[in-house]
Amino acid sequence: MNRVCLCLPTNRACPATIRAVHEEAAYAAEQLGADVELLILDSCDDRTRAEHARVAAQLPPVAGVTVHHLGEETQAGFLRRAIRRAGLPEPGRLLDLLLPAGVSYGSCTNRAFLLAAALGCRSVHRRDSDSTYQVRHGGKVFPVHHELPPLGLRAADASAHVAVTDLGPAHTGRPVSLAGASFIGELSVDIGEVRALDAGIYHDVVGLWAPAGCPPEARRRLVEESFTGAGSTPFTGDHSTLTLVDPMRVDMCNIALHHDVYERVPLPPATDTIGSDYFLTHLVHDATLPGVLHNRHIENFHTPERRTDAGFHAYQTRFVKFLLSMLYFHHVYGRMAAAGADLLDDRQHVRAEPVVAFLRESTALDRAENVWRLDRIDTAYRKLGGRYREFAERLVPRRTELLDRARRDIDDFALLTEAWPALVGAARDTGPGSGAR
Repeated sequence: MNRVCLCLPTNRACPATIRAVHEEAAYAAEQLGADVELLILDSCDDRTRAEHARVAAQLPPVAGVTVHHLGEETQAGFLRRAIRRAGLPEPGRLLDLLLPAGVSYGSCTNRAFLLAAALGCRSVHRRDSDSTYQVRHGGKVFPVHHELPPLGLRAADASAHVAVTDLGPAHTGRPVSLAGASFIGELSVDIGEVRALDAGIYHDVVGLWAPAGCPPEARRRLVEESFTGAGSTPFTGDHSTLTLVDPMRVDMCNIALHHDVYERVPLPPATDTIGSDYFLTHLVHDATLPGVLHNRHIENFHTPERRTDAGFHAYQTRFVKFLLSMLYFHHVYGRMAAAGADLLDDRQHVRAEPVVAFLRESTALDRAENVWRLDRIDTAYRKLGGRYREFAERLVPRRTELLDRARRDIDDFALLTEAWPALVGAARDTGPGSGAR
Protein backbone atom coordinates (compact mmCIF):
# COMPACT_ATOMS: atom_id res chain seq x y z
CA MET A 1 0.00 0.00 0.00
CA ASN A 2 1.27 3.46 -0.92
CA ARG A 3 0.76 5.06 2.50
CA VAL A 4 2.24 8.54 2.82
CA CYS A 5 2.30 11.31 5.40
CA LEU A 6 1.30 14.81 4.30
CA CYS A 7 2.44 16.98 7.17
CA LEU A 8 1.56 20.50 8.29
CA PRO A 9 3.44 21.70 11.39
CA THR A 10 2.13 25.00 12.76
CA ASN A 11 2.55 27.41 15.65
CA ARG A 12 0.17 30.03 14.23
CA ALA A 13 -3.48 30.30 13.25
CA CYS A 14 -3.92 28.76 9.79
CA PRO A 15 -7.47 27.44 9.20
CA ALA A 16 -7.32 28.23 5.47
CA THR A 17 -4.03 26.32 5.13
CA ILE A 18 -5.50 23.29 6.91
CA ARG A 19 -8.39 23.22 4.44
CA ALA A 20 -6.06 23.66 1.47
CA VAL A 21 -3.65 20.90 2.54
CA HIS A 22 -6.66 18.62 3.02
CA GLU A 23 -7.52 19.34 -0.62
CA GLU A 24 -4.01 18.22 -1.59
CA ALA A 25 -4.47 15.06 0.46
CA ALA A 26 -7.73 14.38 -1.37
CA TYR A 27 -5.95 14.92 -4.70
CA ALA A 28 -3.24 12.44 -3.71
CA ALA A 29 -5.84 9.84 -2.71
CA GLU A 30 -8.27 10.31 -5.59
CA GLN A 31 -5.88 11.05 -8.46
CA LEU A 32 -2.72 9.21 -7.43
CA GLY A 33 -4.09 6.27 -5.46
CA ALA A 34 -2.31 7.10 -2.21
CA ASP A 35 -3.39 6.27 1.32
CA VAL A 36 -2.77 9.65 2.97
CA GLU A 37 -2.18 10.28 6.65
CA LEU A 38 -2.73 14.05 6.97
CA LEU A 39 -0.75 15.06 10.03
CA ILE A 40 -1.35 18.48 11.61
CA LEU A 41 1.23 19.06 14.35
CA ASP A 42 -0.19 21.91 16.38
CA SER A 43 2.00 23.96 18.73
CA CYS A 44 -0.45 26.86 19.04
CA ASP A 45 -2.05 28.35 22.13
CA ASP A 46 -5.19 26.70 23.48
CA ARG A 47 -7.65 29.00 21.72
CA THR A 48 -6.00 28.68 18.31
CA ARG A 49 -5.59 24.93 18.69
CA ALA A 50 -9.27 24.59 19.53
CA GLU A 51 -10.18 26.49 16.37
CA HIS A 52 -7.90 24.22 14.36
CA ALA A 53 -9.58 21.18 15.93
CA ARG A 54 -12.96 22.55 14.87
CA VAL A 55 -11.71 23.10 11.31
CA ALA A 56 -10.18 19.61 11.16
CA ALA A 57 -13.41 18.04 12.45
CA GLN A 58 -15.41 19.78 9.71
CA LEU A 59 -13.20 18.65 6.84
CA PRO A 60 -15.24 16.59 4.38
CA PRO A 61 -14.50 12.85 4.61
CA VAL A 62 -12.42 11.53 1.73
CA ALA A 63 -11.75 7.86 1.04
CA GLY A 64 -8.06 7.21 1.52
CA VAL A 65 -7.43 10.26 3.75
CA THR A 66 -7.11 10.09 7.54
CA VAL A 67 -6.74 13.37 9.43
CA HIS A 68 -4.62 13.55 12.58
CA HIS A 69 -4.70 16.81 14.54
CA LEU A 70 -2.21 16.47 17.39
CA GLY A 71 -1.48 19.13 19.98
CA GLU A 72 1.78 19.17 21.89
CA GLU A 73 0.37 17.21 24.82
CA THR A 74 -0.53 14.32 22.54
CA GLN A 75 2.78 14.60 20.71
CA ALA A 76 4.64 14.51 24.04
CA GLY A 77 2.74 11.39 25.10
CA PHE A 78 3.71 9.62 21.88
CA LEU A 79 7.36 10.68 22.27
CA ARG A 80 7.55 9.54 25.88
CA ARG A 81 6.19 6.13 24.94
CA ALA A 82 8.63 5.78 22.03
CA ILE A 83 11.62 6.93 24.09
CA ARG A 84 10.70 4.55 26.92
CA ARG A 85 10.28 1.67 24.45
CA ALA A 86 13.65 2.48 22.86
CA GLY A 87 15.35 2.13 26.26
CA LEU A 88 17.83 4.91 25.57
CA PRO A 89 19.87 6.79 28.18
CA GLU A 90 19.01 10.42 28.99
CA PRO A 91 15.31 10.11 28.10
CA GLY A 92 14.58 13.59 29.43
CA ARG A 93 17.20 15.15 27.21
CA LEU A 94 15.89 13.29 24.17
CA LEU A 95 12.36 14.51 24.87
CA ASP A 96 13.67 18.08 25.10
CA LEU A 97 15.41 17.68 21.74
CA LEU A 98 12.28 16.33 20.10
CA LEU A 99 9.79 18.71 21.75
CA PRO A 100 11.69 21.75 23.04
CA ALA A 101 10.15 24.73 24.74
CA GLY A 102 11.44 27.07 22.01
CA VAL A 103 10.73 27.15 18.28
CA SER A 104 12.63 24.43 16.41
CA TYR A 105 12.06 23.89 12.70
CA GLY A 106 14.05 20.66 12.75
CA SER A 107 12.35 19.21 15.82
CA CYS A 108 8.81 19.65 14.51
CA THR A 109 9.78 17.80 11.34
CA ASN A 110 11.57 15.09 13.35
CA ARG A 111 8.30 14.51 15.21
CA ALA A 112 6.60 14.14 11.84
CA PHE A 113 9.22 11.57 10.81
CA LEU A 114 8.64 9.50 13.95
CA LEU A 115 4.86 9.73 13.66
CA ALA A 116 5.10 8.75 9.99
CA ALA A 117 7.02 5.65 11.08
CA ALA A 118 4.31 4.90 13.65
CA LEU A 119 1.65 5.24 10.93
CA GLY A 120 3.51 2.97 8.50
CA CYS A 121 4.22 5.66 5.90
CA ARG A 122 6.79 5.36 3.14
CA SER A 123 7.35 9.10 2.69
CA VAL A 124 6.79 12.48 4.35
CA HIS A 125 5.53 15.46 2.33
CA ARG A 126 5.92 18.73 4.25
CA ARG A 127 4.03 22.00 3.86
CA ASP A 128 4.14 25.18 5.97
CA SER A 129 1.42 27.30 7.55
CA ASP A 130 2.79 30.57 6.12
CA SER A 131 2.42 29.46 2.52
CA THR A 132 -0.32 28.63 0.07
CA TYR A 133 -0.78 26.93 -3.30
CA GLN A 134 -0.66 28.65 -6.64
CA VAL A 135 -3.82 28.49 -8.75
CA ARG A 136 -3.94 27.65 -12.45
CA HIS A 137 -7.18 27.56 -14.49
CA GLY A 138 -9.18 27.68 -11.27
CA GLY A 139 -7.44 24.71 -9.64
CA LYS A 140 -4.73 24.57 -6.99
CA VAL A 141 -1.26 23.52 -8.15
CA PHE A 142 -0.40 20.65 -5.80
CA PRO A 143 3.28 19.59 -5.50
CA VAL A 144 2.28 16.03 -4.56
CA HIS A 145 1.54 15.54 -8.28
CA HIS A 146 5.30 15.30 -8.88
CA GLU A 147 6.29 13.86 -5.52
CA LEU A 148 4.35 10.62 -5.28
CA PRO A 149 5.04 8.74 -8.53
CA PRO A 150 8.88 8.67 -8.48
CA LEU A 151 9.74 8.53 -4.76
CA GLY A 152 11.45 5.28 -3.82
CA LEU A 153 11.83 4.00 -7.39
CA ARG A 154 15.19 3.26 -8.93
CA ALA A 155 16.18 6.31 -10.93
CA ALA A 156 16.18 4.26 -14.12
CA ASP A 157 12.52 3.41 -13.52
CA ALA A 158 11.57 6.90 -12.32
CA SER A 159 12.64 8.45 -15.62
CA ALA A 160 9.21 7.62 -17.04
CA HIS A 161 7.64 10.04 -14.54
CA VAL A 162 9.69 13.15 -15.36
CA ALA A 163 10.23 15.41 -18.35
CA VAL A 164 14.05 15.36 -18.25
CA THR A 165 16.66 13.03 -16.78
CA ASP A 166 20.03 14.54 -15.91
CA LEU A 167 21.95 11.75 -14.23
CA GLY A 168 25.15 9.88 -14.94
CA PRO A 169 25.14 6.08 -15.33
CA ALA A 170 26.51 5.62 -11.81
CA HIS A 171 23.34 7.11 -10.33
CA THR A 172 20.58 5.37 -12.26
CA GLY A 173 20.49 2.32 -9.98
CA ARG A 174 19.99 4.42 -6.85
CA PRO A 175 16.59 5.19 -5.32
CA VAL A 176 14.83 8.50 -5.81
CA SER A 177 15.04 9.88 -2.29
CA LEU A 178 13.71 13.44 -2.54
CA ALA A 179 11.24 15.43 -4.59
CA GLY A 180 10.85 19.14 -4.21
CA ALA A 181 10.44 22.60 -5.59
CA SER A 182 10.73 26.11 -4.21
CA PHE A 183 8.41 29.06 -3.67
CA ILE A 184 7.41 32.34 -5.22
CA GLY A 185 6.53 35.49 -3.35
CA GLU A 186 8.22 37.10 -0.35
CA LEU A 187 11.76 36.16 0.72
CA SER A 188 11.83 32.92 2.67
CA VAL A 189 13.79 34.72 5.40
CA ASP A 190 12.08 37.86 6.65
CA ILE A 191 14.89 40.34 6.02
CA GLY A 192 13.41 42.21 3.07
CA GLU A 193 13.30 45.37 5.19
CA VAL A 194 17.10 45.29 5.48
CA ARG A 195 17.41 45.15 1.70
CA ALA A 196 14.97 48.06 1.35
CA LEU A 197 16.86 50.15 3.91
CA ASP A 198 20.38 49.57 2.60
CA ALA A 199 21.36 47.18 -0.21
CA GLY A 200 25.02 47.27 0.82
CA ILE A 201 24.27 46.25 4.39
CA TYR A 202 21.92 43.54 3.11
CA HIS A 203 24.82 42.15 1.04
CA ASP A 204 27.13 42.23 4.05
CA VAL A 205 24.66 40.53 6.39
CA VAL A 206 23.39 37.84 4.02
CA GLY A 207 26.94 37.16 2.89
CA LEU A 208 27.80 36.10 6.43
CA TRP A 209 26.31 32.67 5.83
CA ALA A 210 29.09 31.90 3.33
CA PRO A 211 32.35 30.42 4.63
CA ALA A 212 34.73 33.06 5.96
CA GLY A 213 37.20 32.54 3.11
CA CYS A 214 34.60 32.63 0.34
CA PRO A 215 35.85 34.61 -2.73
CA PRO A 216 34.01 37.92 -3.27
CA GLU A 217 32.36 36.87 -6.54
CA ALA A 218 31.08 33.61 -5.06
CA ARG A 219 29.78 35.51 -2.04
CA ARG A 220 27.99 37.99 -4.31
CA ARG A 221 26.30 35.15 -6.22
CA LEU A 222 25.27 33.52 -2.96
CA VAL A 223 23.68 36.75 -1.74
CA GLU A 224 21.78 37.17 -5.01
CA GLU A 225 20.38 33.63 -4.81
CA SER A 226 19.72 33.46 -1.09
CA PHE A 227 16.15 33.28 0.19
CA THR A 228 14.65 34.32 -3.17
CA GLY A 229 13.23 30.93 -4.17
CA ALA A 230 11.91 30.78 -7.73
CA GLY A 231 11.29 34.52 -7.96
CA SER A 232 7.85 35.80 -8.82
CA THR A 233 6.89 34.10 -12.09
CA PRO A 234 3.63 32.17 -11.62
CA PHE A 235 3.09 28.57 -12.68
CA THR A 236 2.13 28.11 -16.33
CA GLY A 237 2.84 24.41 -16.95
CA ASP A 238 4.60 21.37 -15.53
CA HIS A 239 8.28 20.60 -15.81
CA SER A 240 10.31 18.11 -13.79
CA THR A 241 13.90 16.90 -13.82
CA LEU A 242 15.40 13.74 -12.36
CA THR A 243 18.79 14.85 -11.07
CA LEU A 244 21.03 15.34 -8.05
CA VAL A 245 18.92 18.12 -6.56
CA ASP A 246 20.77 21.29 -5.59
CA PRO A 247 19.72 22.15 -1.99
CA MET A 248 19.47 25.81 -3.01
CA ARG A 249 16.61 24.93 -5.38
CA VAL A 250 14.16 23.46 -2.88
CA ASP A 251 12.32 24.83 0.12
CA MET A 252 11.13 22.92 3.17
CA CYS A 253 7.57 24.14 2.60
CA ASN A 254 7.60 22.14 -0.64
CA ILE A 255 9.45 18.89 -0.18
CA ALA A 256 8.97 15.14 0.06
CA LEU A 257 11.51 12.70 1.49
CA HIS A 258 11.58 8.92 1.25
CA HIS A 259 11.63 7.00 4.53
CA ASP A 260 14.99 5.40 3.69
CA VAL A 261 16.52 8.84 4.28
CA TYR A 262 14.66 10.30 7.27
CA GLU A 263 14.48 7.00 9.16
CA ARG A 264 18.30 6.90 9.22
CA VAL A 265 19.28 10.51 9.90
CA PRO A 266 17.13 13.18 11.58
CA LEU A 267 17.23 16.96 11.27
CA PRO A 268 19.15 19.23 13.65
CA PRO A 269 17.00 19.93 16.73
CA ALA A 270 18.40 23.43 17.32
CA THR A 271 15.96 25.93 18.77
CA ASP A 272 15.49 29.49 17.55
CA THR A 273 17.52 28.84 14.39
CA ILE A 274 16.11 29.34 10.92
CA GLY A 275 17.33 26.89 8.29
CA SER A 276 17.83 24.10 10.82
CA ASP A 277 15.52 21.85 8.81
CA TYR A 278 17.55 21.75 5.57
CA PHE A 279 20.25 19.26 6.52
CA LEU A 280 18.76 16.27 4.71
CA THR A 281 18.65 18.14 1.39
CA HIS A 282 22.44 18.42 1.64
CA LEU A 283 22.83 14.81 2.73
CA VAL A 284 20.76 13.48 -0.17
CA HIS A 285 22.71 15.61 -2.66
CA ASP A 286 26.16 14.87 -1.25
CA ALA A 287 25.47 11.13 -1.01
CA THR A 288 24.61 11.27 -4.75
CA LEU A 289 21.07 10.03 -4.26
CA PRO A 290 18.74 11.05 -7.12
CA GLY A 291 15.81 13.36 -6.63
CA VAL A 292 13.13 15.13 -8.64
CA LEU A 293 13.21 18.90 -9.02
CA HIS A 294 9.88 20.24 -10.29
CA ASN A 295 8.21 23.62 -10.77
CA ARG A 296 5.01 23.43 -8.73
CA HIS A 297 6.29 26.18 -6.47
CA ILE A 298 4.34 27.17 -3.38
CA GLU A 299 3.47 30.80 -2.67
CA ASN A 300 5.23 32.19 0.40
CA PHE A 301 4.01 35.01 2.62
CA HIS A 302 4.96 36.53 5.98
CA THR A 303 2.58 36.57 8.90
CA PRO A 304 1.86 39.84 10.77
CA GLU A 305 3.35 38.70 14.09
CA ARG A 306 6.85 39.03 12.68
CA ARG A 307 6.24 42.77 12.31
CA THR A 308 5.60 43.24 16.04
CA ASP A 309 8.51 44.23 18.28
CA ALA A 310 8.51 40.84 20.04
CA GLY A 311 8.25 38.98 16.73
CA PHE A 312 11.02 41.09 15.21
CA HIS A 313 13.52 40.40 17.99
CA ALA A 314 12.67 36.69 18.10
CA TYR A 315 13.06 36.33 14.35
CA GLN A 316 16.33 38.28 14.20
CA THR A 317 17.72 36.02 16.93
CA ARG A 318 16.82 33.00 14.81
CA PHE A 319 18.60 34.58 11.86
CA VAL A 320 21.74 35.27 13.89
CA LYS A 321 21.78 31.71 15.20
CA PHE A 322 21.48 30.46 11.62
CA LEU A 323 24.57 32.48 10.66
CA LEU A 324 26.51 31.08 13.62
CA SER A 325 25.47 27.50 12.80
CA MET A 326 27.16 27.75 9.42
CA LEU A 327 30.65 27.57 10.93
CA TYR A 328 29.88 23.96 11.78
CA PHE A 329 27.62 23.02 8.91
CA HIS A 330 29.98 24.27 6.20
CA HIS A 331 32.57 21.91 7.65
CA VAL A 332 30.11 19.00 7.73
CA TYR A 333 28.81 19.73 4.22
CA GLY A 334 32.37 19.81 2.91
CA ARG A 335 33.16 16.48 4.51
CA MET A 336 29.94 14.93 3.18
CA ALA A 337 30.61 16.23 -0.33
CA ALA A 338 34.11 14.72 -0.24
CA ALA A 339 32.71 11.39 0.97
CA GLY A 340 30.07 11.27 -1.79
CA ALA A 341 28.72 7.78 -2.39
CA ASP A 342 30.77 6.47 0.53
CA LEU A 343 27.94 7.87 2.65
CA LEU A 344 25.83 4.97 1.32
CA ASP A 345 25.79 1.35 2.40
CA ASP A 346 25.63 -1.58 -0.01
CA ARG A 347 21.85 -1.17 -0.27
CA GLN A 348 22.24 2.47 -1.33
CA HIS A 349 20.91 3.79 1.98
CA VAL A 350 22.56 6.67 3.83
CA ARG A 351 24.79 5.73 6.75
CA ALA A 352 24.50 7.71 9.96
CA GLU A 353 27.94 6.82 11.34
CA PRO A 354 30.03 9.13 9.11
CA VAL A 355 27.53 11.95 9.65
CA VAL A 356 27.94 11.67 13.41
CA ALA A 357 31.73 11.62 13.01
CA PHE A 358 31.67 14.80 10.90
CA LEU A 359 29.42 16.54 13.43
CA ARG A 360 31.68 15.60 16.36
CA GLU A 361 34.71 16.71 14.38
CA SER A 362 33.19 20.12 13.67
CA THR A 363 32.70 20.96 17.35
CA ALA A 364 36.46 21.29 17.73
CA LEU A 365 36.62 24.18 15.24
CA ASP A 366 38.01 27.52 16.37
CA ARG A 367 35.01 29.78 16.86
CA ALA A 368 36.92 32.96 15.95
CA GLU A 369 34.97 32.95 12.68
CA ASN A 370 31.74 33.22 14.64
CA VAL A 371 33.14 36.05 16.76
CA TRP A 372 33.82 37.81 13.45
CA ARG A 373 30.24 37.17 12.34
CA LEU A 374 28.85 38.70 15.50
CA ASP A 375 31.11 41.73 15.06
CA ARG A 376 29.87 42.22 11.49
CA ILE A 377 26.23 41.88 12.55
CA ASP A 378 26.76 44.42 15.32
CA THR A 379 28.30 46.95 12.93
CA ALA A 380 25.65 46.44 10.24
CA TYR A 381 22.63 46.67 12.53
CA ARG A 382 23.93 49.77 14.31
CA LYS A 383 24.25 51.45 10.91
CA LEU A 384 20.63 50.59 10.12
CA GLY A 385 19.50 52.30 13.32
CA GLY A 386 16.06 52.11 14.94
CA ARG A 387 15.00 48.70 16.15
CA TYR A 388 18.03 47.14 14.43
CA ARG A 389 20.32 49.21 16.64
CA GLU A 390 18.23 48.15 19.63
CA PHE A 391 18.60 44.50 18.59
CA ALA A 392 22.38 44.95 18.30
CA GLU A 393 22.44 46.34 21.84
CA ARG A 394 20.51 43.31 23.09
CA LEU A 395 23.03 40.96 21.47
CA VAL A 396 26.04 42.39 23.33
CA PRO A 397 25.45 40.63 26.67
CA ARG A 398 24.40 37.44 24.89
CA ARG A 399 27.48 36.94 22.70
CA THR A 400 29.11 34.20 24.76
CA GLU A 401 25.79 32.45 25.27
CA LEU A 402 25.07 32.45 21.53
CA LEU A 403 28.55 31.20 20.67
CA ASP A 404 28.21 28.37 23.20
CA ARG A 405 24.71 27.48 22.04
CA ALA A 406 25.78 27.22 18.40
CA ARG A 407 28.36 24.58 19.30
CA ARG A 408 26.05 22.83 21.77
CA ASP A 409 23.41 22.56 19.03
CA ILE A 410 25.84 20.41 17.04
CA ASP A 411 26.50 18.18 20.05
CA ASP A 412 22.74 17.75 20.45
CA PHE A 413 22.38 16.86 16.78
CA ALA A 414 25.09 14.21 17.03
CA LEU A 415 23.44 12.73 20.12
CA LEU A 416 20.03 12.60 18.46
CA THR A 417 21.49 11.06 15.30
CA GLU A 418 23.10 8.28 17.34
CA ALA A 419 19.80 7.60 19.09
CA TRP A 420 17.68 7.89 15.94
CA PRO A 421 17.61 4.27 14.68
CA ALA A 422 16.35 3.06 18.07
CA LEU A 423 13.78 5.86 18.22
CA VAL A 424 12.46 5.08 14.75
CA GLY A 425 12.24 1.38 15.57
CA ALA A 426 10.36 2.14 18.78
CA ALA A 427 8.05 4.59 16.99
CA ARG A 428 6.96 1.85 14.58
CA ASP A 429 5.62 -0.09 17.57
CA THR A 430 4.07 2.96 19.27
CA GLY A 431 0.64 4.25 18.34
CA PRO A 432 0.40 7.98 17.57
CA GLY A 433 -2.29 8.56 20.21
CA SER A 434 -5.62 10.34 19.97
CA GLY A 435 -6.47 12.99 17.43
CA ALA A 436 -7.31 10.93 14.34
CA ARG A 437 -10.56 10.71 12.44
